[in-house]
Amino acid sequence: MRREPRVLPGGLNRNGIMRVLILTPTALPSVTGNAITSERWRRSLVSKGLDVKVLPVGQISVSSLCEEIDRFRPDLLHGHHALRSGRLLLDPEVSGRYGSIPVVVSPAGTDINGDLGDREKREIVFGICRHSRAIVAQGQGTVEKMGKLMPELGGKMVNVPKSFMWFGESVFDLRAACGWSREDFVFFMPAGIRPVKGNLECLGALDALHSVRPRMRAVFAGPVLDVDYARCFEAEIKRLRAFAYWIPKIPPEAMRSAYGGADVVVNASRAEGLSNVLLEAIASGRPVLASDIQGNRWMILGDNGGACGCLFEPGHTGDFVRQATRLVDDGRLREKLVQSGLSRAGKWPDPGTEAERLIATYRKAVGLS
Repeated sequence: MRREPRVLPGGLNRNGIMRVLILTPTALPSVTGNAITSERWRRSLVSKGLDVKVLPVGQISVSSLCEEIDRFRPDLLHGHHALRSGRLLLDPEVSGRYGSIPVVVSPAGTDINGDLGDREKREIVFGICRHSRAIVAQGQGTVEKMGKLMPELGGKMVNVPKSFMWFGESVFDLRAACGWSREDFVFFMPAGIRPVKGNLECLGALDALHSVRPRMRAVFAGPVLDVDYARCFEAEIKRLRAFAYWIPKIPPEAMRSAYGGADVVVNASRAEGLSNVLLEAIASGRPVLASDIQGNRWMILGDNGGACGCLFEPGHTGDFVRQATRLVDDGRLREKLVQSGLSRAGKWPDPGTEAERLIATYRKAVGLS
């Protein structure tokens, strides 16, 4: 027999500590962007006195979610990724039994840039946003786009500027892991292997670059998230092994060291909210080459603060090669981009400030402010 969550008036459990259950597609030890974001939130929120549990919902059943809610008895449910968490939270069994527990949702880049084109997915994304008490956006671009898509929900929108966190200082020699030398020029693309990240297409563009800049090398790092796509990607990696290498997993605590082994960090996504990789790369002092999409554009160009990378037209190999060649050939350009990026990173909120904005949103959602 399931127990109802013991929630006191004002939204706190009997121990007086707010309990938050974060639902996310993946969680550590997975090394996806969603896992990194949810773990950063968990650590920062716990440091502020909350009791937080992260639940990966990629393969979870409705009954398993109900059991977890009964066990943890949260004061608030935070659905990170509107579609993936919304499927569960809007299920009649969950919403019927736990509908009194406040919900906060944070849409992902694919929620607003891809899934809304599918009618069934759009209904889930819109449905969970309507059901929630607050919609967390981690960039002004997301706020503006969500406002246009769902103007009636504008009052729920909360902009929580995104931070980043280094999970440790373990050493990872990126070049040694691939067999590349100090003289090689290394492009580094950390991203899960799936179509929206453009790993395979980026590999093809780098192949074209290698034909004109043969000292160029490419390192891809990330887990398989789409089996069929990854099969094609792995076949191409093997074919192009003279300059390309794939590392399925770099431990989160070693990512800062891994960035240090690259000359340029690449983001080739077709859709992004605000990329953890771009934040980390810029903060680690690496110039970036990124697809010219809304989620990347502001991060690369900033607000009159100087660019910290180069943008290329998605799907346009020639433009990719032009921009990449500039970065290979022009050391002064790279240094200028690095200095601009480090200056900008110094103004970003730290994880504690990000957590405080989340807590303020949670408190309002449960009726404490």
